[in-house]
Amino acid sequence: MTGVDPGRLDDQQLMKELETIHRTRHDTLLYGSNDALRAHNDRMAQLEGEYLRRNPRRTVAAGCGAGT
Repeated sequence: MTGVDPGRLDDQQLMKELETIHRTRHDTLLYGSNDALRAHNDRMAQLEGEYLRRNPRRTVAAGCGAGT
């Protein structure tokens, strides 16, 4: 695994990591090697999974679903 275990991050650190990984997603997709993209996918899934684990009752906005 690359980076700190998401479960060990406090809420502020987790949000910072999520902001960073989402900001770098487009460039990684367009220009990263297959290994870089795979690592990015894995790390994003770990961070997003931890966020969802901590926020099971997060507010879900109407119209924010698949394909939007």
